[in-house]
Amino acid sequence: MAMNVIFDLDGTLIDSAPDIQSIAASVLQRRGKPGLSLEQTRSFIGEGAAVFVQRLMKARDLEGGADAFSEIHAEFLDLYESAVDKAVFYPGAFELLQALRAAGYPLGLCTNKPQHAARAVLRHMQMDDLFDAVVAGGMLERPKPAPDMLLHTIAALGGGRSLYVGDSEVDALTASRSGVPFALFSGGYRKSAIDEMQWDWVFDDFAQLGAIVSQASA
Repeated sequence: MAMNVIFDLDGTLIDSAPDIQSIAASVLQRRGKPGLSLEQTRSFIGEGAAVFVQRLMKARDLEGGADAFSEIHAEFLDLYESAVDKAVFYPGAFELLQALRAAGYPLGLCTNKPQHAARAVLRHMQMDDLFDAVVAGGMLERPKPAPDMLLHTIAALGGGRSLYVGDSEVDALTASRSGVPFALFSGGYRKSAIDEMQWDWVFDDFAQLGAIVSQASA
């Protein structure tokens, strides 16, 4: 049985920060606040939409308690579902997915991106048919870095040996808590230095990941 290869989405396969920056700008503009820089946007991504909105509100001194959060969160999610036009693949990512698929590896996606937004970007970027299992934000009670989502993805793929590929501290911790080997893409949204993170392999070019998958499955 071939090893499962499971990917994070934002910051790993695609750079979606420009889309998310645009959504944030719309939400903030309606409240008379300036938008976020691309660097700020990337630094807020990783733990799901609710945490992103919390960070956005704190950065722009938006107060009002639970009611204000609920309103902004709902508005953010509504815009998020159709924000796909600015996302781009990291070089070589799509080709690597196609190669793994052709080689018979079961592929999974495990992302904190909200389910409807994740499905929308998969369709837009023609990844619908590449993944055998997709677990996204809101499908389970606890998001990453709790192990639930990754373990659920593995179960949906039929169990067995797995490799998780991600870009952030959240992904590294998720893999560690799940007992799953982790390959770190160093070109994504991580906030820490590489040597401060826990990983089994690290790569900065998707041309390198095929060899890592072979090593992990040996």
